Amino acid sequence: MAQRRCNLAWLALAATTALAACSGAPGNGAQQQAAPNAAEPRAPDGRRYLSQPLVTEIYTADPSAHVWGDGKLYVYGSHDIDGDAQEDDLGGHFEMRDYRILSMDKPGGPVTVHPVALDVDDVPWAEKQMWAPDAAYKDGTYYLYFPAKDRQGAFRIGVATSKSPVGPFKPNPQPIKGSFSIDPAVFTDDDGASYMYFGGIWGGQLQRNTTGTYDANGSKTDLEQPTQPALAPKIARLAPGMTEFAETPRDVQILDPQGKPILGGDTDRRFFEAAWMHKYNGQYYLSYSTGDTHYLVYATGTSPYGPFTYRGRILEPVNGWTSHHSIAQWDGKWWLFYHDVQLSGQTRLRNVKMTPLTHNPDGTIQTIDPFVP
Repeated sequence: MAQRRCNLAWLALAATTALAACSGAPGNGAQQQAAPNAAEPRAPDGRRYLSQPLVTEIYTADPSAHVWGDGKLYVYGSHDIDGDAQEDDLGGHFEMRDYRILSMDKPGGPVTVHPVALDVDDVPWAEKQMWAPDAAYKDGTYYLYFPAKDRQGAFRIGVATSKSPVGPFKPNPQPIKGSFSIDPAVFTDDDGASYMYFGGIWGGQLQRNTTGTYDANGSKTDLEQPTQPALAPKIARLAPGMTEFAETPRDVQILDPQGKPILGGDTDRRFFEAAWMHKYNGQYYLSYSTGDTHYLVYATGTSPYGPFTYRGRILEPVNGWTSHHSIAQWDGKWWLFYHDVQLSGQTRLRNVKMTPLTHNPDGTIQTIDPFVP
């Protein structure tokens, strides 16, 4: 089925890189970033892509990029697979089962696809859907944070450890106490304190955890209160051991420029999923996806806890339904990592990309168009 779908996508998009995706075997090692040529890949509407997939031999998504002590770039993301589930609004068709880590020595250089770092079968409490992960490093240990559904159908967040940045990772036998929902992102501040941001609505179940207990019969989408403050991402400082929360998770407040909470009906600006934190010139930048309106946006504040004031868009809509990203400084530049569906044309089979990101002198971020004229 995957072979047939890849061939169809290749014909539809006229993308030579898609042929590589179909013929390449997972784990073949280094893969050069694709370059424009006579048969330059284009979106279905004819637009040219700003960036090309980092790898084509596997499908990758939700990139969390980090630069560790060796100076290399490591991308911790989802490993998309072509499963049998029907597409739905709760993400049942995202059936990922393991994690594959990517690494690069320099921008534009070869990308290595490493062996499986963690499989759902290795996690005692998890049943399925290993969604977007993140990673952290402290005192010689690498930490992989990941969401997965438990056997009651509730998303929890687990943690696994390794002495290598690419694994294999050994999971803790239980999820992080007090964790729920999806999309963990760990930010370590200048003072060494680490914080986890997490949460997502719709399939991410944030709206089903408003009381502190998972409600399997809760709303399918959000609070269903468009004139009330939108559901917010969560934040919790991590304990020194990096495997538990040091405090009860709290809301991350996102305000409009007038100081009022972003409302649930403000779908161009409200939080949907994929919270990420980076720091630039002493300011904290909370960025996230608006989900069904397909923007990556950001807000700024003076504390990792917020409140954060909405500032604008980072990335316009890509080819594909989901938009999930990270931001990292590497080789003296800032970079945006994101995904689209260039290789497959299918929501469930995505590919990771990267492109330079620019902060303006006033601290705003230049909006990126994922296509070029």
